[in-house]
Amino acid sequence: MEKIEMKVGGMSCTNCALTIDKYLKGKGLNEVKVNFIGGDVSFEKDDNISLQEIEKGIAKLGYSVKKEDGHGHHHHEYYGLLPFKNNLQRFWFCLIFTAPLMLHMLPFVHIHFLMNPYVQLALTIPVYIVGMDFFGKSAINSVLKGIPNMNVLITIGSTAAFFYSLYGLIIGRAEDFLFFETAATIITLVFLGNYMEDATVEQTQSALKKLATTQKTMANMIAFDGKHQEQIFQVESKDLRVGDLVLIRNGEHVPMDCKILWGEAEVNEAIVTGESIPLKKTMKDKLIGGSIVETGTVKAQITAVGEDTVLANILKMIKEAETEKPPVQQLADKISAIFIPLVVGIALITLLANYFLAHHTFAESLLRSIAVLVISCPCAMGLATPAAIAVGLGRGAKKGILFKNARSLEVFKSIKQVVFDKTGTLTTGKFQIADFNTSIQEDEFKQIVFSLEKYSNHPIGKSIAKEWKIKNDIRWKNIEEVKGLGMKAIDMDDNEFIAGSYKTSDKLNEDDFHNVYVSKNGELIGWIDVKDELREEAASVIQQLKSKGIKTILLSGDKKEKCLQVQEIVGLDEVIAEQSPEQKLQYISKLNEQAPTAMIGDGINDGPALAKATVGISLSDASHVAMQSAQVVLMNHGLKNLPEALGLGKHTYITIKENLFWAFSYNIVAIPVASLGFLSPTIGALIMGLSDVVLAINSVRLRWKKVF
Repeated sequence: MEKIEMKVGGMSCTNCALTIDKYLKGKGLNEVKVNFIGGDVSFEKDDNISLQEIEKGIAKLGYSVKKEDGHGHHHHEYYGLLPFKNNLQRFWFCLIFTAPLMLHMLPFVHIHFLMNPYVQLALTIPVYIVGMDFFGKSAINSVLKGIPNMNVLITIGSTAAFFYSLYGLIIGRAEDFLFFETAATIITLVFLGNYMEDATVEQTQSALKKLATTQKTMANMIAFDGKHQEQIFQVESKDLRVGDLVLIRNGEHVPMDCKILWGEAEVNEAIVTGESIPLKKTMKDKLIGGSIVETGTVKAQITAVGEDTVLANILKMIKEAETEKPPVQQLADKISAIFIPLVVGIALITLLANYFLAHHTFAESLLRSIAVLVISCPCAMGLATPAAIAVGLGRGAKKGILFKNARSLEVFKSIKQVVFDKTGTLTTGKFQIADFNTSIQEDEFKQIVFSLEKYSNHPIGKSIAKEWKIKNDIRWKNIEEVKGLGMKAIDMDDNEFIAGSYKTSDKLNEDDFHNVYVSKNGELIGWIDVKDELREEAASVIQQLKSKGIKTILLSGDKKEKCLQVQEIVGLDEVIAEQSPEQKLQYISKLNEQAPTAMIGDGINDGPALAKATVGISLSDASHVAMQSAQVVLMNHGLKNLPEALGLGKHTYITIKENLFWAFSYNIVAIPVASLGFLSPTIGALIMGLSDVVLAINSVRLRWKKVF
């Protein structure tokens, strides 16, 4: 199966996405995902299905397929009869013909020839043709696919006004049936509304677009000629391959993920961490593609390109999160699915009730039913949740907060307690050996310890291995990391070595306050003490959470005395120490039953507990297991953005509720007002377009709103 990703323009609501989703699944495609906010569509297909056929099918539904040329720029691929590329072009074209008709509608303007029904027909026909080429085709195809979209309402309304007027002209009673200006104005103003909606909704994607554009840059590639002389020439970053050498100078973007081979630099990684303070990078340090070298010059080797880079994975994660539907969206989707037939039914009832019961003229009754059609807005209900989520995810990405799914954004609203791991979370995880003691030769002891700890994923083990690194390490017959305990290995002579916590040597030693105990064949041969330091932001983060009524808990496998020392410094509410991974999991389950719980950790031991918590949060320098288990990743190598992550989730949900309230209230109020004749179809068409703009603007407000 081939994985296909494409950009589709023209989607304005959930119904649009549902229409494309149903079409693609009807073609036998698998793993279909449609995000109408970003226009991202992905699916899997086999060789029996033509991609061009799929693209034409999407275009026939009324949407534009965007193609990328060889220079990385997107252009629209259209299969329509008319050459317009967007709604703004359609609006300007239609306005040329509609403006004279609108002048005629003003009470203080009297232009005699505009009263001529044949002139009005001539002015309306070009507008109606453009409208039907866009709205009409989309409406017919959406009905045929079983998911009518909002273009059905616009098509019915404008077509009713146009043919009612044409009927009056044919029978010689044009003055009693003259609604040509209504048909033209509806189409023109809806094009304007759609353009404003597209423009404002696009603002919700601005943070993500900024991330995407940093992927496209020029790189100074290093090559060697036949005389082994170094040659430097420029290539596009997309043409780089793993293993290529590049030169990155002062002020230049890092073209792709790479590792420094020579030189040192101060690097700004704000694009992915939200932290603008430059970080010092030296030989063997990794650079993230898209970051900026502010001072210094380095030569580096490319380690990842394309979809494998950190930035590409961030964008992929956010796109996947956008396509997911949180629980709050499900009700809106169900209503949107039946909204169009419901509105058509209400419009028909409005026509009949006004004509037969209220005894209005047929013309007046028809105008009211048309007003009902054009003022109704299913897009508002479909846009309410995705627009807010897009802004929330974008703001999070800009700040170095990655939400893996939309659900994690929503559930943050109810978090009442936050559980912290200690080592590597509240502390820096950068240990130094403070003291050690051994009953064997010091060099032999260091060799054993390094050979064991070089395979460890625990921050203490990694730090010891880094400090005592040697070349002649022991080759093990078997070695494993036992969660919550430490490293266990067997050498070629079947000797068993263990380096771990006190639990691994409690029968060998009564002294329980050292960090690492090392044994050989069941006999203690030494211990190691390390020192760690608290993250400088730990105390302030804890106090911020407590000020909002959030309970803070330390859950650690470390000794109780050390955990109590941390509690005294940072002010935690509760400490649970000396816990195994299984006990951590059980305790998190217990906390979840009491109240929604977030857990933040970074070690391999924290994976199960992170997955069990209401929301699992991991640091970007955490173990692979922890990052996979967590729903949220903090990319700034620290805790300082934790309050913002919690606040952003809460306020995203508040914005969703505000949007849904507006969307439902608008339709509940607007439809009866239109059916009673208090709104003309012209005003209705303008208000309908503005209703979506209000939602988009309210969502965009989340980009600057104080959330914590």
